[in-house]
Amino acid sequence: MIAADTTLFRNPMLWLIVGLPAAVIVAGFATLAIAIDAGGSDAIPDDVRRTAQIQTSELGPDERAAALKLSAVLSVRDGHLEVLPASGPLLDDASLRNRPLRLLLQHPTLAAADRELKLTPTTIGWRVDHRLDTDHDWRLQLLPEGTAWRLRARLPAGQRGVLLAPSVGEVAAFAAESKTPH
Repeated sequence: MIAADTTLFRNPMLWLIVGLPAAVIVAGFATLAIAIDAGGSDAIPDDVRRTAQIQTSELGPDERAAALKLSAVLSVRDGHLEVLPASGPLLDDASLRNRPLRLLLQHPTLAAADRELKLTPTTIGWRVDHRLDTDHDWRLQLLPEGTAWRLRARLPAGQRGVLLAPSVGEVAAFAAESKTPH
């Protein structure tokens, strides 16, 4: 009787019959654990409207920034971030230059890593003390209080500066063209 039991476990067909379903069950629980740990869907935090199966984003702030021809440059320094005006009223309008701005840093995959920073005015632009992890890409949004306009950009991993521009209009076309290799 003992000899029959040991040969039963040496039979490869038994391992297929028991092993494959057991592996599927373990893989299912592993997938469930990964899905639960990931939290909800880490979508872009824009306000969107859903019509049928189409999502549309509110581009009003981008259109206002394009109409004003606004753009700015974000510079990543050791221990701080600095935004310098590049075009439009940000260059010379004191009422805009003396107001703080909000910088939204959006991690590409983890919503928990997103940050909202308040930039304070300086003599040449805006600045905030923050050490930015440049090991991965960031989606950036620059806004005044009240969301009157919005500038956007993507900061690739390892890069120390980027042009912030509206998503629509001439400045956006220039920013997109400057990112393509020639």
